[in-house]
Amino acid sequence: MQYATLGHSGIKVSKICLGGMSFGKASPDFHQWTIGPEDTKKVIAHALDRGVNFIDTANTYAFGTSEEYIGRALRELGVPREQVVLASKVFFNEGRLSREAINREIDGTLKRLGTDYLDLYIIHRFDYGTPIEETMEALDGLVRAGKVRALGASEMYAYQLHNMQVVAEQNGWTTFTSMQCHYNLLYREDEREMIPVCRQFDMALTPYSPMASGHLCRPTWDSDSKRSVTDATMRNKYDAARENDMQVIARVAEVAEKHGVPMAQVALAWHWARGVEAPIVGCSRPERVDDAVAALDVELSADEIAYLEEPYAAHELVGPIGRPGEKALAGTTDPNKK
Repeated sequence: MQYATLGHSGIKVSKICLGGMSFGKASPDFHQWTIGPEDTKKVIAHALDRGVNFIDTANTYAFGTSEEYIGRALRELGVPREQVVLASKVFFNEGRLSREAINREIDGTLKRLGTDYLDLYIIHRFDYGTPIEETMEALDGLVRAGKVRALGASEMYAYQLHNMQVVAEQNGWTTFTSMQCHYNLLYREDEREMIPVCRQFDMALTPYSPMASGHLCRPTWDSDSKRSVTDATMRNKYDAARENDMQVIARVAEVAEKHGVPMAQVALAWHWARGVEAPIVGCSRPERVDDAVAALDVELSADEIAYLEEPYAAHELVGPIGRPGEKALAGTTDPNKK
């Protein structure tokens, strides 16, 4: 396993982050493809054996059961707390990012995970209804109280991240050390502003959906997997740009064949070639962990990177939430999504 530093926090994380959205109680009306507690434990055990020490989840993934299954797995496996970097999120809950909500939700997350602190606490979206000073001061209070080691952010506009970092710096509060953005070969809009702002503030990149919800893992757009058939959020995120994006997918398949590896490994290798610290990989089976780890050995040339990127065309933004009253952007209203 290879490791990276989580921004200016100094926390060492594996260059693969195990995503927790695959874990939790399946819902017939929502995520039907999540796995149960025993399978969750098998995946986590295998990931730890392969050197993965970074696990990401959220308070609302599988309605809280993702955190519960992760915590249960770590306890049953007897994993020393200091050997794993645990991250969770707050936003898709009553009160969003108000001081009251943050203080309430962190306690619920810690209880479900069975720990007395988080290594990384991430705001899941930007909250238009709460002053950023209130949010940043409340988050800083968690760090000072020892409930959280470091802070991270997720989907928002770059100017919003910049404003929150500046407010924190001006008041001597803890700043964000990582950004969980939507970033892959089919969606690169954050290269324009978000990633430069992150680097300005010495933030690590931990992108979600590095394989575009499976689209970068196969030469065809659709598959017969349960997620592909039932996940409306995935369709909302990607289907609009299908015609152009199939050109990128074809090139991923071509480069993968040249290297003699699965397409998913090329999709992941592109992230590290682009300087990403730890893409978040969802694994529903232990062998998926092996596939991700093997991708660390795939080295793409500058010509191959340029070839993979060349067909890309600008996309509508997918992830950030618009101001109240504005049309919601694709994939932003789902409390269980990345």
